[in-house]
Amino acid sequence: MKAVRLHAYHRQPVVEEVPEPEARDPFDVVVKVGGAGVCRTDLHIIEEQWADKSGVSLPYTIGHENAGWVHETGSAVTNVAVGDTVILHPTPTCGLCHACRAGDDMHCVASSFPGIDTDGGMAEYLLTSARACIMLNPSTKPADVAALADAGITAYHAVRKAAPSLFPGTICVVNGVGGLGHVGLQVLSALTATTIVAVDRNPDALELAATLGADHTVLADGKQVDAVLDLTGGNGAEVVLDFVAEQGAQQDAFAMTRRGGSHYVIGYGSNIDIPTIDIISTERNVIGNLVGTYNDLAELMVLAQAGKVTLHTRTYPLDAALDALADLDAGRVRGRAILIP
Repeated sequence: MKAVRLHAYHRQPVVEEVPEPEARDPFDVVVKVGGAGVCRTDLHIIEEQWADKSGVSLPYTIGHENAGWVHETGSAVTNVAVGDTVILHPTPTCGLCHACRAGDDMHCVASSFPGIDTDGGMAEYLLTSARACIMLNPSTKPADVAALADAGITAYHAVRKAAPSLFPGTICVVNGVGGLGHVGLQVLSALTATTIVAVDRNPDALELAATLGADHTVLADGKQVDAVLDLTGGNGAEVVLDFVAEQGAQQDAFAMTRRGGSHYVIGYGSNIDIPTIDIISTERNVIGNLVGTYNDLAELMVLAQAGKVTLHTRTYPLDAALDALADLDAGRVRGRAILIP
């Protein structure tokens, strides 16, 4: 089968032939990939940012946002069958540890993360587990929903955590309206009655934000912090969802947060430099977010299949994976790039 493989850090992956995966363990599931999302994390992987955390051995197949059709199952799999349309939670988990039993399966002590620490889904077939499979309506096109498996679930997880603070009369800033941010904005509209302020450096992204429910849009032209403060009477927002968190955006996000407010770090790539006195004197919170749980993805798919969350995508054939990565890196992708094998 064809797969997008990384052979060395700081060098471009290659599309090459590799053996197809097989269902060898009782709960294994092999999925024929119908869509594979292209994520900024894939760029960070190439840049070696994940090397120490993942411990992965090169070469390996990247890609961690997938939907498709069940191709083969292990002997103990009962929740899906060959031919079923599925979206895949990005981390196959054990189901037995405390985190899994508590519904916090993103912190499973025995999980794997295909595309991060083992072969991923920018390929024609992907090996996963029964626990990672969420069955979809057979009419669903995998390419239309694949990016919800990571971009979508990550945005949903952050909004779900922030939602209790976003009652009517509050303000939430969506910092970055890209692949994750445009989903987060729609989830905010579906789950809360907060006033939404979208911030982005790209006017096209702000136009998209306005069509998706943003109440205000702010161009990130160097004056975005002042603009948000003006919109909030000088106070800042109760919640800032930072879908960028690099190249200075992470500092802006904290500066846009009001006293007692919360800065949710969802994107990554740079350090946050905050004097500790600014944290304690204003009681502001900085909250990390790691993808989301199986239940988060299941709930998100309810919204998606009801038409309340839609992905804006640009598709590429698998052979054009390097073009998709380049377009993402250059900011030419509005929404999410999707590879179709």
